[in-house]
Amino acid sequence: MEIWTLNCQNWELFRSVWRTQISIMLRLTSLALLLMICPGFAQQQPTLTFEVASIKPSNPDTPGSFIQFMPGGGLKMSGIPLRGMITFAYDVRDFQVSGGPGWMGTERFDVMARPEHAAAEGVEDLAKMTDAQRKTVREQMGERLRALLADRFQLVVHKETKEQPIYALLVSKSGAKLKEAKAVEAARQGMSMNRGKLEGFAAPMEMLGATLSNVTGRPVVDKTGLTGKYDFVLEWTPDVGADARAQGFGNGINEPAPAPGGPTIFTALQEQLGLRLDSQKGPVQTIVIDRAEKPSEN
Repeated sequence: MEIWTLNCQNWELFRSVWRTQISIMLRLTSLALLLMICPGFAQQQPTLTFEVASIKPSNPDTPGSFIQFMPGGGLKMSGIPLRGMITFAYDVRDFQVSGGPGWMGTERFDVMARPEHAAAEGVEDLAKMTDAQRKTVREQMGERLRALLADRFQLVVHKETKEQPIYALLVSKSGAKLKEAKAVEAARQGMSMNRGKLEGFAAPMEMLGATLSNVTGRPVVDKTGLTGKYDFVLEWTPDVGADARAQGFGNGINEPAPAPGGPTIFTALQEQLGLRLDSQKGPVQTIVIDRAEKPSEN
């Protein structure tokens, strides 16, 4: 009698598992049929947007430009051309954007935007977030900005991936010369760059590679294997033949050219940080502008 009771329990368990498997299979089959009938169903998810946004031409007499995350998920931009907004929205460098009218890179705009009320009630202090939380906030901000650009600038783009020259960021043979940030100091994470000087605060190698991409004009892929967060200072002589602004050298127009004879970015990396850039080839995603219009006054 005890054996029969045990077998009955196993039989009921078997029936329960079998019904669950059949239910899952039917749901997957229904989803597959729905995707065949309506291919766009998978993309028909709600898009994150800004509830209120103001876009105005920048005052030509106001120098500089900046992008700032505001409490509650808001975004403030000052003196940013549309081309710069696109690089931020799609998380690419300027050399990865092609096409579009010339004014996209010369006419600057000020943007103030905030998301829906529900998001604005949350407290978003980036300094107190984990890396995963910061990444999520950054991705959500990019999605909202892409929707805003499509609405207000009538921006239409498509992506292309091509095999192009890249730089691999590697550790030099002599070893890395980096100071790992302390846990308390890691709350302040970021980088600042000005006049051929780059300073990192609890910065991961991925962040350094993204900044070096702007300096070198090529994608920089982190292949160091270093997983920590580091404090460092890197100083070099900007290449006057390149875009000085991309190297943190003022506005590249009114400021005097740097004195010749200093270390290049490549030499400085090896001597000061124990890192090197190795020229390679790899897949590079580019954003091609199909359409862009100036926004209406608001």
